[in-house]
Amino acid sequence: MTTGMTVDSSAPPQSASVRTIILGIDHSGRIVQHDRQAPAVLGRPAEKLLGASLSDLVIDPSPAENGDSNGVVPPPASAGDNVVQSLLDALKADREGTGMLSIRTESGDNLDAIVTVHPMKAGDANVAALALLRIPSPVAPRFVDPALMRQTLLDGTFKRIGDSLDFDHVARELITTLVPHFCNSGGVAVLESLIGDDEFPSHGLEGTEPLRRLAVANDAEDPAWEATFPIGEILRYPKGSPYVRCLDTGKPVLENRIPAADAEKLADMWQRPPVAGLLTDTSMLLLPLIAQGTTLGFFVCVRKPGYRAFDAYDQEIGMDFASRAAMFIDNARRYNREHATALTLQRSMLPTGLSAPSSVDVRHRYLPGSKLIEVGGDWYESIALPGARVALVVGDVAGHGVRAAVTMGRLRTAIHTLARLELPPAESLQQLDELMHTLGEREPHFATCTYAIFDAVSGTCEVAVAGHLPPLLVQPDGSNEYLDVSPAPPLGVGEGPIESKQFTVEDGSLFVLYTDGLVENRTRDIDDGLGRLQKIFSDSPAERSLEDLCKAMLDGVYADHQRDDIAVLLARLSRIPADHHATWTLGRELTSVGQARSLIREPMERWGLEDMIPITELLVSELVTNALRYSPGAVTLRIVREGALVCEVGDNSAALPRLRQAGRDDENGRGLQVVSQFASRWGARRTRTGKVVWCEQPLPGPEGEPHVLPLH
Repeated sequence: MTTGMTVDSSAPPQSASVRTIILGIDHSGRIVQHDRQAPAVLGRPAEKLLGASLSDLVIDPSPAENGDSNGVVPPPASAGDNVVQSLLDALKADREGTGMLSIRTESGDNLDAIVTVHPMKAGDANVAALALLRIPSPVAPRFVDPALMRQTLLDGTFKRIGDSLDFDHVARELITTLVPHFCNSGGVAVLESLIGDDEFPSHGLEGTEPLRRLAVANDAEDPAWEATFPIGEILRYPKGSPYVRCLDTGKPVLENRIPAADAEKLADMWQRPPVAGLLTDTSMLLLPLIAQGTTLGFFVCVRKPGYRAFDAYDQEIGMDFASRAAMFIDNARRYNREHATALTLQRSMLPTGLSAPSSVDVRHRYLPGSKLIEVGGDWYESIALPGARVALVVGDVAGHGVRAAVTMGRLRTAIHTLARLELPPAESLQQLDELMHTLGEREPHFATCTYAIFDAVSGTCEVAVAGHLPPLLVQPDGSNEYLDVSPAPPLGVGEGPIESKQFTVEDGSLFVLYTDGLVENRTRDIDDGLGRLQKIFSDSPAERSLEDLCKAMLDGVYADHQRDDIAVLLARLSRIPADHHATWTLGRELTSVGQARSLIREPMERWGLEDMIPITELLVSELVTNALRYSPGAVTLRIVREGALVCEVGDNSAALPRLRQAGRDDENGRGLQVVSQFASRWGARRTRTGKVVWCEQPLPGPEGEPHVLPLH
């Protein structure tokens, strides 16, 4: 050294790939001595080097952290000054410390240097330690030191990734380690089937199955690389290319130097001219990503002309890195696949569109119990029924996860079927109970459910409950009460009777259906939750939007990590306008059929439906005739204009009609055939006093479009 310090013969030897300089530092990290090569390597005059601190050598801080003599500690994200401080802390503790600093060299390059501080026990009193700086040589010799590459690739990368399960994050961390420490340019591609929807776009090439490029990097920040190899692209690699050989064999592929002719051939096969310029005379190494015997994809590592080409030792180091990286990618793959499957299952089983009469406004919310388990057994439904009626349903299958979601899907399908059959709420829940008993023979399950049908003509709401919490009915003035409905046992448990109760609802009232996750958890009594829910709706509910009320109901539950799944269905119930329907009672005289035809003309003319009168008269004639023939009591006729024109004929006979094929010589039996041919649909439902037979005709223009509520 220039100060006359003797250099120990055991100091690391110089090599073509790494230059080692020795500095003497005091306890504050100030340079008090240096060897003869230090000024030339660091590009500083000797007089300016003496007195400078280690921090002054750091131009572009590199992520690093302190370590010990057992090995270099990998770099998390910390500033260069923090690394220097860590080295000085090791010095104060009288132990060796190692870290990585980005040093500006005489060539103007910022190179990552491994700095090791060795405390001194004797010698010059001003020298507290020797600092050994192992600086890689610039340009061609950059990728020469195998120990440096192995340490950088294997020691720090996977600690930075940690337990991340995000595909993009893992890919970025992996590729930014390979570039610039192992290659000049690189990318990572994985099979599209690992993360896609199993439907692959074709690029007109025959070759591998589709892969998706997850990340690309290059040390020169050349935009041509990312433009030619865009991130997120789904593509097939051409047959005969090194990429296909790597995937087919599951082994690394080393191309020592790619001749211009081969690069142009690859560009032609790929139909991308820039590929030739980017790959000509480069050295390329493909590293397969293999997890549990399956090839998931590969790394593409490229060294530019002028740099040392890849060799067998690089291949060994690269495969050590790729084998560890494959485990992280496989973990991310498994998580993403399970997460996507669960979400797809949940979304497929929740309603894709709610429907209701135009006078009924419905909003809903679904909140899974946790971010880890995003599927469950809670569900909701709003199903428009003929004659301005709507079925409002909320249910909860016991448990969480996929099993509960599958059972929920079965119940939802059954609910839609029962709604089409127009069964009363109590009978619908009875059918669901029998279904749950059948399912329970294979896999025990039970569920709770509230089923309500609101008639927007009469303003009545019929409710049945099976093991579920009671609905909340809120009057327009804010007064509210939980409806007193006799609860039956949960579906699939016991054989108790299910009863329904009918309520008259004031226009503008709110009907709140919810699952127990909204009002109870492990730290709160259910009575407190029910009281909180009532309080939310006591403050001028008629003046607040349903969206605001939904937000108020869920306020505070997002941060509750002990909650159950939550499903909420909130409906503002009102009758349809009085001039949109008309009802008459008909006597049992033979003239009642003609009277029915005359009665419907006035409202239909008022509604501007004159063109529909002839067909409607025919349909009403058939329905009234059947009612008079088979029912001993009075007959009612009702027509409703609500998304369609519905004609309803009620009588006091419980026998439901059925469509049959009349013989050639039969005088009767053709009435329902006429109805089924001229109406868009028809049906029948039982009532408390008998039955109603109805038929529906679409209205002309936009008025005839169904009233489908938006999902939120």
